[in-house]
Amino acid sequence: MASGIPSLLFCLLLAAPHLGSSYHTNGGKHFVVRSSDSRSPSTCSPVPGDGGRLPVMHRLSPCAPASGAGAGSGQSMPSISDALRLRALFGDSGDYKKSGVTIPSIGTPLQSLPGASEYHVTVGYGTPVQRLAVGFDTATVGATLLRCEPCAGSRCGKKHLFDPSRSSSLAQIPCGSRNCPLSDCSGPSCTATLKKKGAVVLNATFVTDTLTVSRSVAVDDFRFVCLETRGASTEGRSSGVLDLSRDPHSLASRVVLSPDTVAFSYCLPSAFPYSAGFLSFGATRPNIVSYATLKSKASHPNLYFLRLVGVSVGAVDIPVPPQALAGDALMELHTTFTYLQPKVYAALRDQFRGWMGQYPVAPPYGELDTCYNFTGQSSVGVPAVELTFEGGAGLEPGVQQTMYFKDRGNIFSVGCLAFAPVPPHARGITVIGSLAQATTEVVYDLRGGKVGFVTKSCL
Repeated sequence: MASGIPSLLFCLLLAAPHLGSSYHTNGGKHFVVRSSDSRSPSTCSPVPGDGGRLPVMHRLSPCAPASGAGAGSGQSMPSISDALRLRALFGDSGDYKKSGVTIPSIGTPLQSLPGASEYHVTVGYGTPVQRLAVGFDTATVGATLLRCEPCAGSRCGKKHLFDPSRSSSLAQIPCGSRNCPLSDCSGPSCTATLKKKGAVVLNATFVTDTLTVSRSVAVDDFRFVCLETRGASTEGRSSGVLDLSRDPHSLASRVVLSPDTVAFSYCLPSAFPYSAGFLSFGATRPNIVSYATLKSKASHPNLYFLRLVGVSVGAVDIPVPPQALAGDALMELHTTFTYLQPKVYAALRDQFRGWMGQYPVAPPYGELDTCYNFTGQSSVGVPAVELTFEGGAGLEPGVQQTMYFKDRGNIFSVGCLAFAPVPPHARGITVIGSLAQATTEVVYDLRGGKVGFVTKSCL
């Protein structure tokens, strides 16, 4: 397997001005050397939104489009939401049915409703346009979600709601039509009711309206779900979640493609709270990109799977036979960490620990069991971790993507290896979380049946 050191080193050199630190590599290990300030910058520097490219901000960033989202959302342990997310995708749906927090016939758990997104963009709905901050998701049940008026309760956040009554282009989807996925709706509209302990907390109605992505990109008759809450609250101030899955009603499926364009791509910003990434649609295929073959899975037809065929630490392959290593890898945005099969994770962890013996060990942090205290260190060295997929593409996380730092943006604090064994209900699946993908442009070439990676795209 080819070493990922040169390209990752270049990434780190570009990031150095933001960190106030310098970088070099030696013997398969990346070194971060403390200089004046190891923290992130204090000003917002978002990328401009133009030609279908939308600025992407982390929900905790003070620059996020959902104004104030960072202040009130806190920094809870990501593995808690990861566990809920993975159970929703691969677990026993009966757990949610028993709790009474699913939308009938859709199976969407309350935890995945608007507010759960880690990354936000601003788009427009309706005519005239109502601009709202929303998350985006590549692994959905096939529906874009939007919080709508009317809303009852003290925490509705009126400025974050779409008002259907103000849009001249909105149309109801009739119950029983081919665009209505609900088998148990009644009445004229395609509406489902969410109950909790016998009380109605949410109505979900499928409608169509105009979605304005940018000044030059608009999608007519775009299907989404209006969520009208009655006393239910969702975390954060996001107004909805854009569906980028493989469902025929998703935004990804509505992009007009040519031989020279890709459906969409995104570059998630790094751990620095002031950095910005981007989300683009129908862009020209990048010139410098490595591709992995896109796989389909009958049990989860809406999801994007690659096939993991290699893992290396410090440019040395982990000691796992190819037949035991290879498996379906889900590209996932609402899961922070990367989850490997237990034997694969154990080999990665052991090899990683072998490189890190000179640092003080810190207690485990949630499910992350390989942690180190870098406080007071003048430099930190972390071995390069590379994931290789069928088709030849490799994903090479940087230092702040390989490690999860409890003090966000500060390498010289406590950091944990941001990988974990996949939970029992998802055995057979590898999950590539959002942290490992950050700062790399992930290109979804749906016409070509492949997913590509462009390094150092949004440092």
